[in-house]
Amino acid sequence: MRAVITAGGTAGHINPAIAIADEIMKNEPDSEILFVGRKDGMERRLTADAGYRIAELDVHGLMRRVTPKNIVFNIKSVICAYEAQKEAKKLFEEFAPDVVIGCGGYISGPVVRAAAKMGIRTAVQEQNTFPGITTRLLARYASVILCADEEGMRRIGFTEKSVVTGNPVRQEFFTAKRDTLRRRWNVGERVFVLSYGGSNGAAGINRVAAAFMKRHQKSGGVFHLHITGEYTKDSFSAVMDELGIDRDQSNIRVMEYADNMPECYAACDLIVARAGALTIAEIKAAGRASVLIPSPNVAENHQFHNAMSLANAKAALVYQEPGMDAEEVADKLMELVKSPDVLKKMGENAKEGSAPKAAEHIYSHIRALTDGD
Repeated sequence: MRAVITAGGTAGHINPAIAIADEIMKNEPDSEILFVGRKDGMERRLTADAGYRIAELDVHGLMRRVTPKNIVFNIKSVICAYEAQKEAKKLFEEFAPDVVIGCGGYISGPVVRAAAKMGIRTAVQEQNTFPGITTRLLARYASVILCADEEGMRRIGFTEKSVVTGNPVRQEFFTAKRDTLRRRWNVGERVFVLSYGGSNGAAGINRVAAAFMKRHQKSGGVFHLHITGEYTKDSFSAVMDELGIDRDQSNIRVMEYADNMPECYAACDLIVARAGALTIAEIKAAGRASVLIPSPNVAENHQFHNAMSLANAKAALVYQEPGMDAEEVADKLMELVKSPDVLKKMGENAKEGSAPKAAEHIYSHIRALTDGD
C-alpha cells in the first residue's frame, strides 16, 4: 500500500496517525508511507522518532476572534491553504498514493481536499466526541469517516459512510504489567495518583496538584507523581515553596516530563488530567479512574464533551476550569484516595469503553478502500 497520512498541531492528532501507520506496516511491511505536516510543527519530530519521512507545507489556522489584525492573518491563512492544496497535488503526482488519510489539524484540510479533487480515495479519522471543524468540512469529500464514538459520528453526519472504530493508542497502555511497575515505583500498598497537564503543562492542573500535595504530604497512604510540563515547571516549584510542601518526601515525585506514560498509567490508581481525545482513549485502555479538568482554550470546548463521555459512564469526575476552586477539587481527591473500591469501580467502567482493536479496525477500512485496484 502507498499511503499519505496527514496530521498536525497536537500530539492528539499526530500519535493516532502514527498508530495507523504502524498498523499498516505491521500488516503490509512493504508499504510506503509519507506523512504530510506543517512547517516547523511537532509532527516533524514525532514522525521522525517513529521512523517515517515527512513532507512539510505552509499552513496556518484561523483566528476566531474578530480584530483587524486577525482578519489580515486569516486572509493570509486562506491564501496559504490554497497554495498548500496545489503543493499537495504535486506531491500526489510524484508519490502516487493509493489512499490519503487525514487525522486532524489544519494541515488535513488542504491535503485531503486535494486528494479528493484528484479522485484519490480518502479517509478521515476523528478523535473527538465533538468533531473538529476540519473534519466537519472534509466529511462530504471523504470516502470513509472513522469515528471515535457514536456521538461523534452523529455530530459529523454522513452516517452512510461513517464507522465507529475507537481511537488507536499504543498497545503498551493495554499490556503494561501493573504489579511489576508498582514495584519499580516502590509504591507498596499506597494509592498512586498521577497528575499532569500535557507536554507544555497546565496552570489549572498545577494548582490542583499543589493543593492536593499540601493535604496528603504527611500521609503515608498516598504516592503522588506530578508532571509539570515544560513551561510551568518553574512556576509549580514556586507554588510548592509558597505552600511549604516538602519536595524531599518519598510520597511525592515531581517531574518535568515522562517518556514512559504507559508505565505510569499502569502503576497508578487515579489520574488527574486534561481531556484531549488521546488522553481519554489512554485512560480507557489502562482502565483507570480519573478526575478531568478540560482545557478551556480549545475550539468549541471539545475537551469538555470528551470528558463527559467518561463522566456519563461513571468513570470520571469533571471540573470546568473557569470558576474552578482548586481547594475543592483537592478535597475531592482526598475523598477518592480513601475509597479504593470506588476507584476500582471507576476504572472498570472506563475499561468497558476501551477499543483495543481500534488500529486493526481502521486498517481494515483503509484496506477496503484500495481492494480491487
